[in-house]
Amino acid sequence: MIPGGGQPNMQQLLQQAQKMQQDLARAQEELGRTEVEGQAGGGLVKATVTGAGELRGLTIDPKAVDPEDTETLADLIVAAVQAANENAQALQQQKLGPLAQGLGGGSGIPGLPF
Repeated sequence: MIPGGGQPNMQQLLQQAQKMQQDLARAQEELGRTEVEGQAGGGLVKATVTGAGELRGLTIDPKAVDPEDTETLADLIVAAVQAANENAQALQQQKLGPLAQGLGGGSGIPGLPF
């Protein structure tokens, strides 16, 4: 109910919703272009992902490669990718959080990670 007994201006509401949808699409596009990095083993393994979480690159320092111990290298790779994804999620929250709050609180919106 609108204070004062007035009816909501449907045209204005639709325009606001359309603008928010455009802002959200723009932010998601920017996340897809932005790259963040995660690392493990003091920088021996570095993973680069987009803000949307797509793995784009993996750098392994030759010092991390031990043919006798590939399990440690695998663990470092997993840790670096996880760190990069955590950084991507933080970037998503930073970029999309304010938009989601404008849509009604940010929780329960399909397609958003928060």
